[in-house]
Amino acid sequence: MGILGGFRTDMGIDLGTASVLVYLKGQGIVMNEPSVVAIDKNTNKLLAVGEEAKKMLGRTPGNIVAIRPMRDGVISDFEITERMLKYFFNKALGKTFFKPRTVICVPSGVTEVEKRAVLEASRNAGASKTYLIEEPIAAAIGAGIDITQPNGNMVIDVGGGTTDVAVISLGGIVISQSIKVAGDECNEAIIRYIRKKHNMMIGERTAEELKMNIGTAYPVEKEAYMEVRGRNLMTGLPRTIKVSSSEMLEALEETVSQIVETVHQVLERTPPELAADIGDQGIYMTGGGSLLNGLSTLISKRTGIDTFVVEDPVGAVAVGTGRALDWLRYLDSDSVDSDTLRSNYR
Repeated sequence: MGILGGFRTDMGIDLGTASVLVYLKGQGIVMNEPSVVAIDKNTNKLLAVGEEAKKMLGRTPGNIVAIRPMRDGVISDFEITERMLKYFFNKALGKTFFKPRTVICVPSGVTEVEKRAVLEASRNAGASKTYLIEEPIAAAIGAGIDITQPNGNMVIDVGGGTTDVAVISLGGIVISQSIKVAGDECNEAIIRYIRKKHNMMIGERTAEELKMNIGTAYPVEKEAYMEVRGRNLMTGLPRTIKVSSSEMLEALEETVSQIVETVHQVLERTPPELAADIGDQGIYMTGGGSLLNGLSTLISKRTGIDTFVVEDPVGAVAVGTGRALDWLRYLDSDSVDSDTLRSNYR
């Protein structure tokens, strides 16, 4: 590494469908903001990013659009993702002459084309070099699991757009499956349920509040209620209803079943020795979606294996991505760059 290399900032980014977390080496997580961008369609000007832009979702006049450029864990709007990344780079690093080396995590099922899009967006946003790490590996590192051992560890990362289920051993993924069913799908299931059962339309933010406050994947002992406002589909006027947690259980049943089924499928394909390890050690859950009340209990009941939500499920992937900065030689490098991986370790 050159003399100036010591001044370079290394950063890890959890580029999620719902939120972006930035980890700076030596500082930890410095930013956690929704991955939403607000743009003026007439001038193409960036009006707001993150928390500010999220407040505008579903509330903007005709010329302003609030966009979520990540869908199902991958880039759906390249240009907007690039602009969003540039904003987060500048906000996290301040004014700096040196371009950061960056590690970005991607779902385990991404294609080469999707990987290339992430690498290119990061490079155009100002990274000197970009490395990719698969989400389950980052989640395991962030959860404090020693993935270098010849033991089987199962990690379920329930994000906003994707759920990644993987069995990890000796620093690599042995079996994995990624499905596009996670937090966002839960919100959409709640919107559909309220529309069907109560003839009322609610927005994405209201659905998320319902999920977080009274949502459950497993029957609860004490019923909880929440009042929500929406638009009556018969009259077109605002209306308030009281929703119960057992209704949420019903609304989320199908979505949650798909996650449990994926866990089951991965376990079925796991080599017997590693399956025995998982039976002993349990299953680890990370990601914001793992905070859904009763989800870990449901997986535990269905699989017969103890299932734990790690200490900081939301930050685990970002922390793991940041810690992976010490493992750069093992990661996928940005082959667009003329530098090779080895150049960092001369």
